[in-house]
Amino acid sequence: MIVDFKVELTKSPKTKTPEDQLKFGVDFTDHMFIMDWTPDLGWHDGRIVPYGPLSMDPATVCFHYAQEMFEGMKAYRTSEGRILLFRPEMNARRSNRTAERLCIPTMDEDLYVEAVKALVSVDADWVPSRPGTSLYIRPFVIADEAFLGVRPSNHYKFIIILSPVGPYYAGGMKPTKIYVEEKYVRAALGGTGETKCGGNYAASLKAQVEAAAKGYDQILWLDGVSREFVEEIGTSNAFFVIDGEVITAPLEGTILPGITRDSVIRLLEKQGKSVSQRKLSIDEVYDAARSGRLDEVFATGTAAVISPVGVLCYKDECVEINKGEVGPLARDLYDTLYGIQTGKKPDEMGWTVEVK
Repeated sequence: MIVDFKVELTKSPKTKTPEDQLKFGVDFTDHMFIMDWTPDLGWHDGRIVPYGPLSMDPATVCFHYAQEMFEGMKAYRTSEGRILLFRPEMNARRSNRTAERLCIPTMDEDLYVEAVKALVSVDADWVPSRPGTSLYIRPFVIADEAFLGVRPSNHYKFIIILSPVGPYYAGGMKPTKIYVEEKYVRAALGGTGETKCGGNYAASLKAQVEAAAKGYDQILWLDGVSREFVEEIGTSNAFFVIDGEVITAPLEGTILPGITRDSVIRLLEKQGKSVSQRKLSIDEVYDAARSGRLDEVFATGTAAVISPVGVLCYKDECVEINKGEVGPLARDLYDTLYGIQTGKKPDEMGWTVEVK
């Protein structure tokens, strides 16, 4: 699909932050993408305009009833100067699943990807080249009809903004300290746990703040019914390696269908490793840790790619994993995925998409 979006270039280009000073989510590029949806026209009037504030009525639906959703992806610059996206069609597909759950209009997947590519192409000079850096891409949809009442909106905006970001591991990959959450619930069957909507993240803040106050980097969520089975680590998918078996929670509606998660599973299966998508109890994890059979724990997600866990704490019992060091599987997966994303390793899976 080739779409001719309208483009209005900024007359006041921003000053870029030096690449060695980039952080996450604080700098934004010169332009943004906007497209509207109405019942009579569907998605229409896609345009690239100078980055700036949005003018919205105080009664706008997303302010009051949280009808909104978002995605997260990255663009990488290779050593040859090419710009690569990583499995953008997966983000488009997941976005539509989220939209269906939240009564938001879905979008043609090719149109979604073309919008991303068009904006990245316009702001291509914002894609950093320093090792570990990338251009974070945030597509989102907001219900922007002005009314008070609980029903789906009749007007929506699809917006994409871009942010150059520094390396997730500024000082090199380091294992994290994780607290197993027992008090709060992230999601339950029938809820919105498998969607990327802001409400999920707002509801998780209290647990994260309390864990941080206790000295932990993140939390491991247990299922919302029995508080027995492990689910996600913070906003990332969780993987456990027990006796050589790689285990991650199944996609049953309570966890996010992560794109990095899927990539890890496919890479492991290609290598002939044993991968199970099954329910895993926290007691089974601790039994394995006590008997020396818990080899590694790590989280997967767009921001960090792979985040190894060095310490896991549950009911005042803390266990050290792999002597508090980065495990070999986590390291290999990171090197492989990041290598593919940045063009340093051959893309045998056909996952990267070049921005022209």
